[in-house]
Amino acid sequence: MQIQPYLFYEGRCEEAMEFYRGAVGAEVTMMMRYKDSPEKNPEMCPPANENNVMHASFRIGDSTILASDGMGSGKPKFEGIALSLTVANDAEATRAFDALANGGNAQMPLAKTFFSSSFGMVADRFGVMWMVYVAP
Repeated sequence: MQIQPYLFYEGRCEEAMEFYRGAVGAEVTMMMRYKDSPEKNPEMCPPANENNVMHASFRIGDSTILASDGMGSGKPKFEGIALSLTVANDAEATRAFDALANGGNAQMPLAKTFFSSSFGMVADRFGVMWMVYVAP
């Protein structure tokens, strides 16, 4: 079994994947737009949103994240969840944290804790919460 997060960016999916490509080295492995769906359903996707991302998959390290524009409301909500990014060392933690914080909001600055040489929490520009962590 696997559990994979599925994030709904409500119209900003492609922008988010491009941001993560630069911030944490994400690799887009699949992307399908609503217009490419074999089933056309105007209730699910009005013609004005046909270029929105229906389904995408991207990898960060060994993890796969699934994503979509959802219904394209423009109001993504990422509440009660965080993605934990484990990195190899303090330098990598600083680089990833700073990149994710670009246009976002540091919730807990990157610092030494009793459980990690570097740990911090940041909400990225899309509202996704990240916990950046160096494993002991």
